[in-house]
Amino acid sequence: MNKIRQYISTFVLIRGFAISLLSSAFIYLNHYGFSSALINTLLAIISLYLLLQQDKKTWFWYGFFIGILWFWWIGLSFKHYHMIWAIPFVILFVGLAYGIIFLCIAWIAEKISNYFIGMGTTHSTFLALALKALGLLVLSYLHPFSFDWYKPELMFIESYLGIEKWQFGIILLAIVLSLWKKQFLYLFLTLLAYQPTIQMNHHIPDTVQIVTTYTTVEDKWNEALHPKQFKKLFASIDKAIDEHKTLVILPESVFPVFINHSQTLIDKLQERAKHISIITGGLYWDGKTPRNSAYIFTKNKVSVANKVVLVPFGESNPLPDFLSNWVNRVFYDGAVDYKASQNVVDYRINNTTYRNAICFEATSEKLYEGHPENMIVLSNNGWFTPSIEPTLQKLLLEYYSKKYGTTIYHSVNMSKSYLIKGGTVIKGF
Repeated sequence: MNKIRQYISTFVLIRGFAISLLSSAFIYLNHYGFSSALINTLLAIISLYLLLQQDKKTWFWYGFFIGILWFWWIGLSFKHYHMIWAIPFVILFVGLAYGIIFLCIAWIAEKISNYFIGMGTTHSTFLALALKALGLLVLSYLHPFSFDWYKPELMFIESYLGIEKWQFGIILLAIVLSLWKKQFLYLFLTLLAYQPTIQMNHHIPDTVQIVTTYTTVEDKWNEALHPKQFKKLFASIDKAIDEHKTLVILPESVFPVFINHSQTLIDKLQERAKHISIITGGLYWDGKTPRNSAYIFTKNKVSVANKVVLVPFGESNPLPDFLSNWVNRVFYDGAVDYKASQNVVDYRINNTTYRNAICFEATSEKLYEGHPENMIVLSNNGWFTPSIEPTLQKLLLEYYSKKYGTTIYHSVNMSKSYLIKGGTVIKGF
């Protein structure tokens, strides 16, 4: 009991919260339309500087509040299942999960340091700092329940410093040396991680139309509203044709039906595909299991690209079968899991090759294998709005665009669509 009580010290709790707030500020500043490379750089370095010198109790609370500040929105999806009561429990669970992860990092670092060198020595302090820094460096490779949205280096995505692992390693090394030697001058080593900002005249391709829709989850699955919704979608396609676009992109499952079993819908899309290439989200039924897919309509051809990486719990349950079946029965009305495709799909339109990605999978390393030059992403953020989820998703896509040099065309439901080139967001669609 005393061991538990020592973790609930008010001072320790506030300290963990304050540092996590510094580490999360870049998300909330961006969410409200403010982004400063200087402020983001300073906040990120200060938060890491404060965190690395803390003990395991503060690391627990830091992780707890990081989980909440970054991912509190996960619980919002339960309101669509009329389970609002579950939202606080989901938020608490996420906070505890990340709190335990950070606690383990600090606890292991302190244990190893004390075991090999002994307590209270200068070398012990350095080893503990270095091991904690190493834990942060590899933390983005740890994916609880296959969820990989936490990357500590993401704090630097809109800063003067880079987001590559070697750059993050330099930043952590500079802070470790500064704390160990008690000398701020070592922080100047972070300049070695400087990422030059290349000023480019990015422009929106005038031949591509990225469509944004605002259809709530409840309306989307209301079949009585489908005729009105579909009419608006066809109007968007017709407008793009009138404006002489060559490609129009619509969001994820914007046609919430099994398109491959709706010949009327296919005929209408194929007729318009004689004048413009169409990428749209829809469902696919192979006779056994449903798939979340992208349909590619070009002249005289229809192809389907199925989702490769499924959303944990939302589309596929990562738990063992006996638990998975129980969770699906209790929380998801007995719904069956979607099925993922094994291989990523590239398709070619108007002499340009695009990597297919649907929502969550666009923030997965797997989709960037081979450094795709272009990617078309279809998303439905209706499950988590209003929240910071669209902002965090955008920052992650900036991260991958900058890391792999991929130009990302992102069509979204329930938040603004955009294009990202070289890690820079281009709005205006």
